[in-house]
Amino acid sequence: MRKILPADERTRCPWVGEDPLYLAYHDQEWGTPEYDDRALFENLVLDGFQAGLSWMIILRKRDSFRRAFDGFDPAKMARYTPKRVERLMQNEGIVRNRLKIEGSILSARAWLDIMEEGPGFSKLLWDFVDGRPKINHLRSAKQIPAATELSRKISKELTGRGFKFSGPTIVYAFMQAVGIVNDHLVSCFRHPDFAARPRA
Repeated sequence: MRKILPADERTRCPWVGEDPLYLAYHDQEWGTPEYDDRALFENLVLDGFQAGLSWMIILRKRDSFRRAFDGFDPAKMARYTPKRVERLMQNEGIVRNRLKIEGSILSARAWLDIMEEGPGFSKLLWDFVDGRPKINHLRSAKQIPAATELSRKISKELTGRGFKFSGPTIVYAFMQAVGIVNDHLVSCFRHPDFAARPRA
């Protein structure tokens, strides 16, 4: 099923709906290759918070998350104390899940280790696809997998380095969001944008 927005007649992925926030996210962010170390960290943490929830919930709370987590600055997050965790548990603007909050702190420490020891978070991730997005040519949302062999490999790498909430399914959603894979359907107006993407 193809989704056409009457306002501009552009064909989009069927999951988008008509919420302006979701439309903007699909049209401007989702699937766009991201190479910034910090932005990639933020995306991975938010995808971890999404586990068991809809992405729309996270998207609506994203600004509150950014305020609560110091702009997803890993150096600051890595120093969060149990007292700070308790404050976050009282913050109605975010998803108040203790395991996910504590997991994000451990992930921040793992991110810092990668940045200090090399090769850097972005390079670590993008080296799995030789620096270029993996372009899929899906014609139906039913063809989109929940996880792949590649997401399992990346998940194993991240988990081994101390990241939390980075299982294969979460990692695949992350890969889609940051453009490591292009899962815009071929009918979507955004799919051709990444067909010949150069290496980072």
